[in-house]
Amino acid sequence: MTTSAAESVQPFRLDIPQDALDDLRHRLDRTRWPDELPGVGWAYGIPRGYLQELAHYWRHVYDWRAAEARLNQWPQFTTTIDGANVHFAHIRSPEPDALPLLMTHGWPGSFVEFAEVVGPLTDPRAHGGDPADAFHVVLPSIPGFGLSGPTRERGWEFQRAARAFGVLMERLGYERYGVQGGDWGAAISRELGRIRPGQVVGVHLNLLPGAAAAEEPGPEELAALSPQERERALASWERNRAWTRDRQGYADIQATRPQTLAYGLTDSPVGQLAWIAEKFKEWTDSKDRPEDAVDRDLLLTNVMLYWLTGTAGSSARIYYERAHADYWGSPPDPSSTPTALADFPRDNFVPLRHIADRTNNIVRWTSYDRGGHFPAMEQPALLAGDVREFFRLFRASRTVRPTRDGSGAQ
Repeated sequence: MTTSAAESVQPFRLDIPQDALDDLRHRLDRTRWPDELPGVGWAYGIPRGYLQELAHYWRHVYDWRAAEARLNQWPQFTTTIDGANVHFAHIRSPEPDALPLLMTHGWPGSFVEFAEVVGPLTDPRAHGGDPADAFHVVLPSIPGFGLSGPTRERGWEFQRAARAFGVLMERLGYERYGVQGGDWGAAISRELGRIRPGQVVGVHLNLLPGAAAAEEPGPEELAALSPQERERALASWERNRAWTRDRQGYADIQATRPQTLAYGLTDSPVGQLAWIAEKFKEWTDSKDRPEDAVDRDLLLTNVMLYWLTGTAGSSARIYYERAHADYWGSPPDPSSTPTALADFPRDNFVPLRHIADRTNNIVRWTSYDRGGHFPAMEQPALLAGDVREFFRLFRASRTVRPTRDGSGAQ
């Protein structure tokens, strides 16, 4: 079987030039800090004192080379799909009958999010689990994000990304597989299951697009719900209102003027750090700072992938492309593919089952008592366990075409 140059899969290894790291340190040393109102905490954005502490750690303690070496333990590749360079890690399980699983990050995340779940998912035997639960894990970087960026043309919204990832799994030789994601990864995963129900055996999400209360629930809607779901519907509406009032600004900027934003974030490492670290505080099950919920070094490795690739602007463009797509403002297209939701309480929205059931084939819904928007980093054991339990339903129906080297070459 011959493969054209456009369809070839090339090995990739992270090896950032030292001068890029030196430039980062020089920029951190020359940071120009803004003023700050006293006693406002996080209300106006990320506090200067905390950000100075985090930037100092980044400059003097954090070790990119150690992080780079850890990431290079995963086999990584690039391939061209629909004109875009697509980077991905492909970690094959030692178990020959493992189920392929595509896991997709969101914004402001990266494939680094999955650092703590890859081992338990690919090699459960080594982590005290059942080898029958093993997965071959594929971790793509969304076009425009990090090592898959920047994109060079318009139109890279989540539906196009889903189509590209369907091609990626074909290129790797996987005929039947599962998908998993949160944030943009949830939208991409759900769409991939919708458009490829013959290949995607199940969709596992930790955020369900379009399932929160978009407007205040009326008396008729509330009357049809159980007391518990009625209380949840009101909570969903209140959280949505709070989001619109206090937290929507970043998305509005990225959906309208991503290029203007890109100048500051691409020129200032502290600006890029602040833009991302704030979300890891606001969107996680944390108390005073992001490190209450996620590992500080993993957070900084995630920031580094945006900084070193200069993809603050191209990653933000996914918001613009969605907001200017023909489907914007319409409800999600129905999906028949079996879908599971792992519901973590400190995520940005409260999903509602009666709304989700309108357009999704929900077969599993599990609500947890801790965790937020980045469960693979915050609660990796809970997320990995939920993924395992859901996909046990589909183990008998999978078909995996073996590859020689894990790159997709036949």
